[in-house]
Amino acid sequence: MFWGLAEGQVDPRGFEFEHVLRDIQTLNEWALEGRLEVSAISLHAYTLVQDRYVILPHGASMGRGYGPIVVAREPLSRERLAEIEIAVPGKMTTAFLALQLYLDGPYPYREVPFDEILDEVKSGRADAGLLIHEGQLTYGQHGLERVVDLGEWWMLETGLPLPLGINVARRDLGETVLHELSEVLAESIDAGLRSRPQAIKYAMRFGRGLDQALTDRFVGMYVNRLTQDYGDEGREAVRELLSRAEQVGAIEHPVKIQFVT
Repeated sequence: MFWGLAEGQVDPRGFEFEHVLRDIQTLNEWALEGRLEVSAISLHAYTLVQDRYVILPHGASMGRGYGPIVVAREPLSRERLAEIEIAVPGKMTTAFLALQLYLDGPYPYREVPFDEILDEVKSGRADAGLLIHEGQLTYGQHGLERVVDLGEWWMLETGLPLPLGINVARRDLGETVLHELSEVLAESIDAGLRSRPQAIKYAMRFGRGLDQALTDRFVGMYVNRLTQDYGDEGREAVRELLSRAEQVGAIEHPVKIQFVT
């Protein structure tokens, strides 16, 4: 999404961008402080920072029939899954929220850095793990079983894609700046999709051991038409997820969903 800006393929229109690479849980925590003016965060985290940030109308990661995966060393029923401790990548992640909806309520969990969850399950230190990022593609190489694909479950449940990560900008930038900034970031996404091979090569610098084929597959899962613009379907998916979360008490305060115009 940011190849166009990083490689000078997009006019920054006077903005100066510093690319800050952190895992999603760290970015969620930073958003609570309002540390970054523009950030990727989890949709779940937005419910806690909505007074400080507004959603950009692009940059979302949505899984259409696929998403975060719960894995274990053996098959588990939904009832059994609700009883055991699950290693999760952070309680502010949307994956954590989606699993709560799937299990219809709170569940035992332990927060583990996302890139350590596979080893936690494989070693037996965790009975099950909630995988985000490339672990969704590589868990089988570790001899683990898929218990549930939350994106698949959500699609069957609602007919909608599962919104996971979003891009936000700080409200105090002001309406004019937010609009201009949004235009620049949208152009970077478009540039990456138009020049996919070059953008994939750039993205591989930041991968964690994926070869080019798996990188291309993973990027294709989460950088697509809905990334360019939520559209009606994407916005409905956001409303549905957060509405259901409110109904089961997973969100403490009502959420006002607001996009940069």
